[in-house]
Amino acid sequence: MKIAILDDYQHVALGYADWDSLGAEIEVCTEAFGGPDEVVARLAGFDVVVAMRERTPFPAAVLDRLPGLQLLVTTGQRNAAIDLAAAKRGGVVVSGTGNLTAPTAEHVWALILAAARGLPAEFRSMRDGGWQVGVGSTVRGKTLGLLGLGRLGAESARIGQAFGMKPIAWSRHLTAERAAEHGATLVSREELFAEADVLSIHLVLSERTRGLVGAADLAGMKPTALLVNTSRGPIVAEDALVEALREKKIAAAALDVYDTEPLPSDHPLRTLDNAILTPHIGYVSRESYEIFYRDAVEDIAAFQAGSPIRVVE
Repeated sequence: MKIAILDDYQHVALGYADWDSLGAEIEVCTEAFGGPDEVVARLAGFDVVVAMRERTPFPAAVLDRLPGLQLLVTTGQRNAAIDLAAAKRGGVVVSGTGNLTAPTAEHVWALILAAARGLPAEFRSMRDGGWQVGVGSTVRGKTLGLLGLGRLGAESARIGQAFGMKPIAWSRHLTAERAAEHGATLVSREELFAEADVLSIHLVLSERTRGLVGAADLAGMKPTALLVNTSRGPIVAEDALVEALREKKIAAAALDVYDTEPLPSDHPLRTLDNAILTPHIGYVSRESYEIFYRDAVEDIAAFQAGSPIRVVE
């Protein structure tokens, strides 16, 4: 059996699980592929592929050109970058792994506090031999707007309350009762953007949510507001966000996700002082990787034994 482990950017995958127990030929890919043709060229001949989240897309145009692929393991139990219908049509089993929400929820607050206190500028000043360069803000007493109140949104609401913030929330099917269960107040979409001092996005990317946050929404926010996105980049219209930041329509954006990942080196977001950027590391932690790779090895062993587990359908 030939196994490809994809997108091991930190060169750590082999250290988090007992891959030798599989008795297989294993190749680790540490760089992002350039596009569908490179994916097909690099993965031809592999029986099993282990994908890290949605770093490498597997649409029908890729899966249909990998006739030898038998098992595709995705970390987590949901992967919008895999065409499950195409996988099933081609006889490819898709298995998932366990997942943790705590690392992403913690990262949300790392971004919020870094932005509120202007930490990136202070870090740079200290490294350059300087001292205080800005005046930050507190979050206590401010309004936390949550676009989506699922597991991560609810966790963010609880943390916000611990910081003395007032959580408000909106999503298409959110009810006042469910919002109240998590200490939040249901508001209209317009009120969410208008009232939030910090607006954090917690939605799944779908055709309904792609481009959901546009220029009009950003224009309706306070000029002192912070937008935080740790969900998926395309939920926010990227061009509109860049314009809003350039024109100071909002104070700042703290982003962990982007339309194109890795984010191109010449992307305009990289040039904006009011964009606090991290490289999609919300879920990246030792604890998450231990679960991801341990479960991936279990998935492959079960498949070898003829009884696939954690099948994603």
